[in-house]
Amino acid sequence: MDELGFRISQEFKAGDLILLIGPLGAGKTTLARGVGRGLEVEGNVSSPTFVIARTHQREGAPLVHVDAYRLASAYELDDLDIPFASSIVLVEWGKGLTEDIADSWLEIQIDRDSSGKTEERQVSITGFGERWAGVEL
Repeated sequence: MDELGFRISQEFKAGDLILLIGPLGAGKTTLARGVGRGLEVEGNVSSPTFVIARTHQREGAPLVHVDAYRLASAYELDDLDIPFASSIVLVEWGKGLTEDIADSWLEIQIDRDSSGKTEERQVSITGFGERWAGVEL
C-alpha cells in the first residue's frame, strides 16, 4: 500500500481531493504514508484519528490528511476550514461527506481478505469529474 501511495502521488496537485475507502486495517493510512513519501512532505504521516486533520507542509501544495471517522456530517468537515483549492486533500472515511466539496475527486477503494488468512488487498481507483478524465493511475 505504501508503494502504491508513492506511485500515484506523482499525479497529485493543488485542488485534488482523494477519498480512501475501506474497512479498518485495509491499509488506508499506509497508503497515505506512501503519498506523503512521494510528495516529500515534512513530518511523519500517521493516522489523524484524534486530531481529525493534519497538514503536512512541502514545497508546493501542502498535503492535508483527514480522518473523517468521527465526523457526523459534511458540515463538520466544512468546519475544519481546509483550504481545498490550494491543498492536496486525502480523506479517510470521507465517503458521503465530500460530494459538495469538489467537482472532481478520486476514490481509492481498498478491500482486504476478511478471513485474516492473508494480507492481500484488492484496490480499485475511480476518478470522478473533469480533473480525472483520461488520467491513468
